[in-house]
Amino acid sequence: MSSKKQTPPSFINPRYWPIWIGIGVLRLVCALPLRWGFWAGKQLGRVLYRLMDSRRHVTEVNIRLCFPELTPNEQQQRVKEVFENNAIGLIETGWAYWKDENVFRKITEFRNFDLLDQQLEKGNGIILMGWHFSCLDLAGLLFSLCGKPCSTLYRKHDNPMLEWFFTRGRSRFSHPVERGKTRQMLRAMRNNHCIWYAPDQDLGRKGTAFVSFFGHPAATTLATTKMHQLNNAPLIKLDCWRKPDNSGYILECSDVEGFPSGSEEQDAALINKAIEQGIRKAPSQYMWVHKRFKTAPPGETNIYKKVKRT
Repeated sequence: MSSKKQTPPSFINPRYWPIWIGIGVLRLVCALPLRWGFWAGKQLGRVLYRLMDSRRHVTEVNIRLCFPELTPNEQQQRVKEVFENNAIGLIETGWAYWKDENVFRKITEFRNFDLLDQQLEKGNGIILMGWHFSCLDLAGLLFSLCGKPCSTLYRKHDNPMLEWFFTRGRSRFSHPVERGKTRQMLRAMRNNHCIWYAPDQDLGRKGTAFVSFFGHPAATTLATTKMHQLNNAPLIKLDCWRKPDNSGYILECSDVEGFPSGSEEQDAALINKAIEQGIRKAPSQYMWVHKRFKTAPPGETNIYKKVKRT
């Protein structure tokens, strides 16, 4: 497996040294007990909240747009919590790659996983639909504890060393498949694998439709329907979130009601509704630092563009 491949010699180049230092620090922190990891992640998140002005702005826009029922003070508190949870997610990524999996067995709750067994009996594989929650990679390790074979769709990282690092790490608990490699995807389905896939990011206008997400139009990929049509694989949503007291994790499977509907655009709307329901279980653990509404509908302006003060 790729996790056993040696480090490419080119990564000894000095330009990669900062990444090596970061990986080394992360590995040291991950060697500590879980409670210290949660604490370290929270403190890091508070620092990043102050330093990452552009990402803070994106998060503020997203929270203001998607949670209008909150007061301004409550919205700002949620923004802070998003940074804390996303930084904890960085620690959780290290746990996913290096921590003894037995540490998590007793603190992980699996809900409605009999749904997977029922669907796998049909032999067409499963599209396991996730979303970009902060414990993203750790969720992969936790899912592997149930013993179901899993392939993971991902977008290739622009930095070659980070691409090597993430692919190598994820190979511990899944088979990474680069997005767009349809033959590998189809092969995994025919081998009756679960294929983890997250359709909750803005990929531009091509192959997308504008459908509601938290009450606002968002460019949403139509690829999920096409994936289903490859092998008639059912769509199962996998929600994963950290318990509020950091005592463990919950993984929950559920159907996406009405999918497939017979319409790609309607399917996209059903998917966004299902993802929104998952996010609302732990709103601060979603990666609101991403520009989910980056692509504006025709005739509308970019909502993330800062207004210059006069």
